[in-house]
Amino acid sequence: MNDKRHRDAAPILAVDGGNSKADVALVAADGRLLAAVRGDTISHQAVPLAVGVRRLTELVAAVRAAAPRSPEPAHAIYCLAGADYPSDIGLLRTAFDAAVPTSESLVLNDTFAALRAGTTRPWGIALICGQGINGAAVAPNGRRFRFAGVGDISGDWGGGTSIGHAGLGAAVRARDGRGPRTELERTIPAAVGLTRPEAVTRAYYDKRLDEARIGDLAPTVFATAIAGDPVARSIVDQLADELAVMAGALARRTGLTRRDPEVVLAGGIFKTDDAAFHSGLADRIKAAIPDARIVRLAAPPVLGAALIGLDRLNGGLRDPAVQTRLRATIEAWSATARVVTSS
Repeated sequence: MNDKRHRDAAPILAVDGGNSKADVALVAADGRLLAAVRGDTISHQAVPLAVGVRRLTELVAAVRAAAPRSPEPAHAIYCLAGADYPSDIGLLRTAFDAAVPTSESLVLNDTFAALRAGTTRPWGIALICGQGINGAAVAPNGRRFRFAGVGDISGDWGGGTSIGHAGLGAAVRARDGRGPRTELERTIPAAVGLTRPEAVTRAYYDKRLDEARIGDLAPTVFATAIAGDPVARSIVDQLADELAVMAGALARRTGLTRRDPEVVLAGGIFKTDDAAFHSGLADRIKAAIPDARIVRLAAPPVLGAALIGLDRLNGGLRDPAVQTRLRATIEAWSATARVVTSS
């Protein structure tokens, strides 16, 4: 397709819908960012489906208004938190297609947006570690695989919530004699304004602390590990072990063990400045995938949704400049974007 036809082609509607916010971008077939908006979450895990649909409609109207001369989008790529099982995907696609008609739509779990936002190719591996943990992979032939990522019931351990619980548990066990002494006895309760680990347990039991607040203890566990506490370090090492196991399993399921996949690290936990954690994780991943290239995601995942859309046009992206241009413009937009509160 020549440049003029690229410029005249219908744009792609790219949506990244997480549990805290939603990014919607309108992207031309030549990789130009036409417009983008950030709004409240549209995830049916976080708000009722009807609310999510209304918010999506408002965000699409806003992004279209910001690019009034562009054609209507023909392709919509939705990467959504909560698109976990085929039933979720069918429900979301039916609802969103009715609200925002396009000639073609694709609904994926949001792990795939993070993956593609961090890779230079349409395939690779993503490890997600925020409040929870998940992973996804795409093979060179396009086959996708990911974990269910729905918590303990799907065998998951890791993320802020798991680390926070482990840190609190270690502190309580140290104080009552079931475990080794640790600085977590002091740092964990101090992080929530208390003085004793058992007081934190009681506050959680009495619902004065919720699950999210326990997850917020993860930075305290990392800080205590960085300060040299061996018990805290063992918790951080357990996380590195679990992430590497996930990467190895994903590589085996998609035939990437002997390839050179980019392994994208996405989520708040990876923002830690714990050098021992990062180097240890890289060593563990490379033990399972020797030629893996580790990438810490800096771009907003909506970039991945847009690139998935461009990958699907005309047999895939062939000009690296297209990806480079889009990455730069979306990162620049995201750096100053503010959430537009829904009605």
